[in-house]
Amino acid sequence: MTPDRIEVLGVPVDCVNMQQAVAAVDAMVAGDQPQAVIANNPEKIMKARRDSGLLCQLRETGLLIPDGIGVVIAARILGLARMERVPGSELMPAICELAANKGYRIYLFGADRDVNQRTREILLDRYPGLQVVGNHDGYVTDDEMQTVIDDINASNADILFIALGSPRQEKWIDEHLRSMKVKVCQGVGGTFDVIAGKVNRAPLIFRKMHLEWLYRLLSNPRRIHRQTALPRFLFAVLREKLLVK
Repeated sequence: MTPDRIEVLGVPVDCVNMQQAVAAVDAMVAGDQPQAVIANNPEKIMKARRDSGLLCQLRETGLLIPDGIGVVIAARILGLARMERVPGSELMPAICELAANKGYRIYLFGADRDVNQRTREILLDRYPGLQVVGNHDGYVTDDEMQTVIDDINASNADILFIALGSPRQEKWIDEHLRSMKVKVCQGVGGTFDVIAGKVNRAPLIFRKMHLEWLYRLLSNPRRIHRQTALPRFLFAVLREKLLVK
């Protein structure tokens, strides 16, 4: 399956729902080249408009999920597509379920040692038959990185989940994906922390109202500098809408 790809403010994003995203990952595993799954949101779009390297990476990415509700709304405002939000924190468990059913092997890289190990234990318990063929925390020096890459490749993993946070995980993928033997590499941000219970996801009412960003801001006001991308994104979308007219 090849998702339909649009561009919001000149930055690509794939028009997929959760089922289509999982199907796309399934097709990637059957392919012959390693491909990345990256979450796209207003913050990343605004950064990619200023960072040609990031924009080039996103254009070459196998699957760009519409992780932020702002991206979904912008696509509708601009008349580009009607799509659903696909949170990366929900896509990872869905991929684990797929892997358990189809015998795909996964590797967990990122977070601290306790969270990484706890995530492994929970996934094995939650998805009977899942093969976690390796795991390593994300506290790795540049000198140690090749050892981790060698371990991932030696594990014969099909799917690599990398939880280094953004933008570090995108930079890691851009630098190392071509040397990987995995078929799929998904950047999952803080999802290991959520699975392990170290960080609570937004309550259901916030999720239903698509206000997870607000919950995260209220829980951690230091995120305010990151959230300034949201009003700039909205302004740019409305400006684009007026120019199109």
